[in-house]
Amino acid sequence: MTPEDLARLIADRAAARQGAAAETRFLVALAGPPAGGKSTLAADLAQRLSPGARVVPMDGFHYDDAVLNGRGLRQRKGAPDTFDSAGFLHLVRRLRHEAEVAIPLFDRDRELSRAGADIVTPEDHILIVEGNYLLLDAQPWRQLRPLFDLTLFFDLPEATLVERLRNRWRQHGKTEAEAEAWIAGNDLPNIRLVQSRSGPAEIVLTGPAA
Repeated sequence: MTPEDLARLIADRAAARQGAAAETRFLVALAGPPAGGKSTLAADLAQRLSPGARVVPMDGFHYDDAVLNGRGLRQRKGAPDTFDSAGFLHLVRRLRHEAEVAIPLFDRDRELSRAGADIVTPEDHILIVEGNYLLLDAQPWRQLRPLFDLTLFFDLPEATLVERLRNRWRQHGKTEAEAEAWIAGNDLPNIRLVQSRSGPAEIVLTGPAA
């Protein structure tokens, strides 16, 4: 399914919901493994659906490195237990019912989350929520599914994801050896967890967003 087709589907579903219920905000879950293309597609869809659409990234709920260091989890940053999952669940519930909600954003260059970095406004009727674990079949993540009106999942070959991650970490200044070690010890376990433990999505995407 092309981005154009997806945007049209979302717009049609959101319009039907707006006509049928007082609660008019339409939430889309865009899930998948690291380097699957979630951020790229989410931004594309929000642009096609604007005005009235906004991206809400899960990555704003990364624990700070100081917390991860204290818990011995720094080398597993990006695993499910390195996120404030309860806080994220609370945010998504608020997005269903509250007109204006502040959201955190993750600054990848500085490797930290910025609280209140964006605002979902009453004019934002379509929210593209993107993240690795939106469909993970484990607590508390599985409580997210009923909050979404449409679920999308990127399912790409592991080799494609690894090559994209090599390029990502080179761009962020890692040496080849550092990138390979990080992928093997951190990214690949996260990829395999997402691919093996995510519940079914209404629409499965097989590329090519990067």
